[in-house]
Amino acid sequence: MKFAWIDIRAVDARHREAVVDAAVHAGLGGVLDHRLETLATLPPTVTKVLLPGPGEVPPAEAAGACDVVLTRVATFTELDKLKLVAGEVDAHAGAFVEVVDDLTLRVACAAVQALEHTVVRFRDPTKIPLEIVIAAADRAPGLLVCEADGIEEARIVLDVLEKGSDGLLVAPRDANDVFDVDKLLRTATPDLALTTLTVRSVEHNGLGDRICVDTCTHFREDEGILVGSFAHGFVLCVSETHPLPYMPTRPFRVNAGALHSYVFGADNRTNYLSELKAGSTVLGVTADGRTRRIVVGRVKLESRPLLTVHATAPDGTEVALTLQDDWHVRVLGPGAAVLNSTELEPGDQLLGYLATDKRHVGWPVGEFCIEK
Repeated sequence: MKFAWIDIRAVDARHREAVVDAAVHAGLGGVLDHRLETLATLPPTVTKVLLPGPGEVPPAEAAGACDVVLTRVATFTELDKLKLVAGEVDAHAGAFVEVVDDLTLRVACAAVQALEHTVVRFRDPTKIPLEIVIAAADRAPGLLVCEADGIEEARIVLDVLEKGSDGLLVAPRDANDVFDVDKLLRTATPDLALTTLTVRSVEHNGLGDRICVDTCTHFREDEGILVGSFAHGFVLCVSETHPLPYMPTRPFRVNAGALHSYVFGADNRTNYLSELKAGSTVLGVTADGRTRRIVVGRVKLESRPLLTVHATAPDGTEVALTLQDDWHVRVLGPGAAVLNSTELEPGDQLLGYLATDKRHVGWPVGEFCIEK
């Protein structure tokens, strides 16, 4: 689970109390300051992080009053000295490294492998040094905390190398920024409990408009997106990762269905396929229900012959999906079986998902609504 430390050193005095209250209320990881007296007022549920100013030495009482005491480190000599004293204080000693060149980059990599906490600030906008430090931190017992200049950079820091840093250090302007950080940390997509659907019938509909969703991601072989004609039921449509005759694979694409169809996204939100565009997001879902957020790079709407698959869930819920009427359009069955849509027959089993909520402009709402 990712965490964040809120840096209050530069927060305007008018907003400081509200920022600290917001951090405590949101349950963020901790608060960082250079003032020991400020940290001493925080509740025990908050990690108190002390970072003395340049040239300052932490007071003797810091070890007992703080959870983490950071030391500014720029050379291997300074790091070696810190490692020697790290086990001699009550607080968890950590390093603060500002990466400005090759030497300080190597010091940061060594620190994250040796200490319980390493906080890193990067001077240059390129993310290459960040990637190197994150790689060095992989499987290291300590925690890597990277400073981020705002929410957008924090989002990037969390995603670098598909791993990101363990934690963020963010300097908010006010309490609203604190809650934005908290929201960012909660964007991990939960697993879904997929269900087995049984095909009841397949109807050939004739010409209509269908949409291919081309994403910025290489889908796994057992992964696709959830699409359905009804907001309460979806079928797992697989990507074109699997080989096809006469054409190369397109592992970024899902031939998803007719333009009216719902696609299931993050935060229990749905969109019509017709609403998707470059920069939209969808939810990638594997056959065992694992999910991840996926960015859309392009959508293609074209007129093609269509077919509609009618299926039933074990509880009797009716599910429908309208797809392009072509053999190469596929869905997933139990065990990640890849099924050609034109070969589906009554009794075949598909993987799907049932949502109990009704929908209004994609948001779940507890209202009376019948779809058929």
